[in-house]
Amino acid sequence: MRLKEIIRNRWTKFIFWALLYVAWVIWLGNYWFLIGLGVIFDGYITKKVNWTFWKKKYKEGEKHSAFNDWLDAIIFAVLVVGFINAFFFQSFKIPSSSMEKTLYTGDHLFVSKLTYGPKVPQTPLTIPFTHNTAFGKESYSTLVQHKYHRLKGFRSVQRGDVVVFGFPHGDTVLRKAPADDYYTLCRFYDKTLVEKQLGPVIVRPFDKVDHYVKRCVAVAGDTLEVRRGRVWVNGEKEPDYKGLQFSQQLETVQGDYREIFPFSKDYTWCRDEFGPLWVPQKGVTVAINSENLPLYERIISVYENGSVKEALEKGEYTFKQNYYFMMGDNRHNSLDSRYWGFVPEELIVGNPSLIWLSTKAGEKFPKSIRWNRFFKIVKDNN
Repeated sequence: MRLKEIIRNRWTKFIFWALLYVAWVIWLGNYWFLIGLGVIFDGYITKKVNWTFWKKKYKEGEKHSAFNDWLDAIIFAVLVVGFINAFFFQSFKIPSSSMEKTLYTGDHLFVSKLTYGPKVPQTPLTIPFTHNTAFGKESYSTLVQHKYHRLKGFRSVQRGDVVVFGFPHGDTVLRKAPADDYYTLCRFYDKTLVEKQLGPVIVRPFDKVDHYVKRCVAVAGDTLEVRRGRVWVNGEKEPDYKGLQFSQQLETVQGDYREIFPFSKDYTWCRDEFGPLWVPQKGVTVAINSENLPLYERIISVYENGSVKEALEKGEYTFKQNYYFMMGDNRHNSLDSRYWGFVPEELIVGNPSLIWLSTKAGEKFPKSIRWNRFFKIVKDNN
C-alpha cells in the first residue's frame, strides 16, 4: 500500500484523531469525555450519524450554495477558534498605561494559557468570541457552572512574570460604570447612593471578570515590603526591570486608609511605604484575630467560600489556594494589589507571549500603527 493510500485510509485517520483526543482527555483529567471516541469512530468508520448536519452534500455538477458554504465556515471557525481560546492562546488588548514602558496602551497580545495551565471553562454558555458583554448586556448564561479546575501547565507563576489575570474586585460591577471598582466606590461614598446612581449591580462569575495585566512581584509564601517605592521580597530588592518607572513624588505617610489595602485604620501603609505583608500559600495555616482579619477576610469569605465567623472562633485558617501580589511597572500610574489586595490562583489567565499588533490612540490609520512592535516577543524580565 502506498503512503498516500495509508494517509487517506479511514482507519489511519481514525487512529490519528483518536490518539489526539485521548491525549486531550488525559490532560483534561475527566475520563467521561472518552465517550467522545464513539463520535470519532462513527465519523470515520461506521458513518451512521450525520454529525455535520448543517453541511450540505452536493451532487456532482450541483451549484454550491453560498449561504451553506458560509455557514459551514463560520461553524468551523467557532469550534476551532473557541477550542484554541479555551485551552491554548487568547487575544488580549492592553487597556491602560499601568505597564508602560513594558507594554503599551493599544498593544494586542497573544496570551499563552499553556504556561500556567488553562482553566476548564467554568461558564461554558457564552456567545462565541466575547468575554463578558455583547451589545451592552451580559454575553453569557450562568445556567451551567463548573467548579474551578486548572489543567497541567509548563510551570507555575514565578516572581517577575508578566501575568494576565481576572480583576479580583471584578465579581461585582455597576452597569453604568463597569470599569470602576465597585468596592472602592462603596468605601468612599454611600453604598445605597452609588448603586442608585450607577447601578444596577451586576454579579459576575470569576471567569467572566475583566482582565488585567501586571507584573507578579511576590508569589505565595513570600513576604513583601515596599520601601520608598521599591519592592523588597524576603529581604531582597526587586530587579531593575527595563520598563520600571516612577513619575510622581514618593508618598511617605499614610493617606486615606479607604484607598490602600487592607482598608483599615490599623494599617498605616501608603502607596510607596507598604507592608511587610505575607502572601498566603496553599495548605499553610495562620492565626486569625481581629487585628489581621482585614488582610484575609475577602480571601476567606469570597475567594474560598469560607466562614469568617468560624475562622475567628477557631482562631486559625488554612488557605485552600495560592495567592500572588501584582504591581504595574508604571508604579505611580497603576491600580494594583496595593489598592485591592491579593490575586487568587483561580483568577490567573496566562502569560503574554507575543504582540501581534500595536496602535496609538488618537491617530488615524496607518499612522496609528507602531510598526516596531509587530510580532515582538514579550519577555518577563525586561
